[in-house]
Amino acid sequence: MPSPALAIDIYTIFPEMFIGPFDSSIVRRAQDREMVQLRVHNIREWATDKHRTTDDTPYGGGAGMVMKAPPIVEAVEATLGLALTQTRIIILSAGGRKFTQEVAEEFVAAQRLALICGRYEGIDERVSTHLAADEISVGDFILTGGEIAAMAIVDATTRLIPGVIDAASIREESHHDSLVEYPHYTRPAEYRGLAVPEVLLTGHHANIAQWRREEAIRRTGRWRPDLLRNSGAPESKI
Repeated sequence: MPSPALAIDIYTIFPEMFIGPFDSSIVRRAQDREMVQLRVHNIREWATDKHRTTDDTPYGGGAGMVMKAPPIVEAVEATLGLALTQTRIIILSAGGRKFTQEVAEEFVAAQRLALICGRYEGIDERVSTHLAADEISVGDFILTGGEIAAMAIVDATTRLIPGVIDAASIREESHHDSLVEYPHYTRPAEYRGLAVPEVLLTGHHANIAQWRREEAIRRTGRWRPDLLRNSGAPESKI
């Protein structure tokens, strides 16, 4: 059996959350074609007390609980084995560096990922230190845990594997060239008084490409002006 282009191990105390999201659409097809391998591990299986406790009160006081280091570290070591040194270890954390399209491409190139889903007030810092982990945030907001963030990363990286979806589709997507994508239209040509832009009906590919570029710049200026600094687009087009 050939090795998958991308192998992802996920560590969580709520493995049941992943039942469903990975069983349909592009991610499912990529698994069926053995292009991506996904494994979900229950951290509680490496807890040693009868209640399978994975959290404790923080040293120094404070609200909330902190996920303990031993069950997480031992889960990662036991399941990855010799592959540990070839695996990018990622902790999903609100305080991590922001996940972007460029980071997704970086992760696909790594070929092996381990995603550790935080909960409560966070994870004992020694997990990150011992496993030399990267910390990633999917945005400047707080989730109740890292599971939804892990699902987003799996989806964003899987679709970049060559052959999973059409390469031309990826080249024209939002965040390519630091711009959001141009607007799309399909049949009917007119709907409730709103017509498809005339240029899209001409078949003139150069004019269509120019219109799409200008619209992408305009939409980026409206919704994501922060991206324009990296796009090289003239501000006069905004």
